[in-house]
Amino acid sequence: MRIVKSDADFKKAWDDARRESAAAFGNDGLYLEKFIEEPRHIEIQIVGDKNGLACHLSERDCSIQRRHQKLIEETPSPVVNQELRERMGEAAIKGASAIKYEGAGTVEFLLDKHGDFYFMEMNTRIQVEHPITEEVTDFDLIKEQIKVAAGIEISGKNYFPNLYSMECRINAEDPKAGFRPSPGKITNLHLPGGHGVRIDTHVYSGYTIPPNYDSMIAKLIVSAQSREEVITRMKRALEEFVIEGVKTTIPFHIKMMEDETFKSGKFTTNFLDDWDFSKI
Repeated sequence: MRIVKSDADFKKAWDDARRESAAAFGNDGLYLEKFIEEPRHIEIQIVGDKNGLACHLSERDCSIQRRHQKLIEETPSPVVNQELRERMGEAAIKGASAIKYEGAGTVEFLLDKHGDFYFMEMNTRIQVEHPITEEVTDFDLIKEQIKVAAGIEISGKNYFPNLYSMECRINAEDPKAGFRPSPGKITNLHLPGGHGVRIDTHVYSGYTIPPNYDSMIAKLIVSAQSREEVITRMKRALEEFVIEGVKTTIPFHIKMMEDETFKSGKFTTNFLDDWDFSKI
């Protein structure tokens, strides 16, 4: 990808991108798109059935990222009001209906600082962050996907959040070393608990994390009546979450729950570019 800010830079950026694409993919075809400054990454969860009916389950905000990889997701988004939520949901449903989409999927958008949104891609599968949507809508996405596959028609009702929920991806990575992977044996594991806390994981004390796959080893999901309460509860759960033997992103997440910009909700996908990782 190349960002071009002036006519004078265009030819060099085009030629460089063509060479890289040809070397990496054997195809030097390119396309142009508008560059969105200070974007938020907002995605809409949808479900469609075999009859062409589709519904949405509101948005997830996935703007806390490093190298385009999501680290924290939340719903509802701190910057999406009900009017915008309905417009984005309707756009997602129109797209899904146009292709007669069947099953659970996610339509992903970039939202600019003016409130305009732009289609980015569609993930035609269950997302890592699907639990927070389940928590705020009382909707079992896995069950619904199985029902759709069995030919059962969906209700067509759209769902809106009745709680706040947030997910921290717990990765076997060292955030102080540029998120370098940290495979190895987990020597001690203690999972947090309590009201409004959910853990999705496959690991256990004594489990060896292999170096061959994605480094995510757990998802910590916290839900509450307000975003402020979610952040407080998440920080407590992170402090109770013990993983020894490997480096993890837990210290990063704890500091993020204390970060004033994060707590204000006024961040973009570029937020971590200038974040001070030495304070972890």
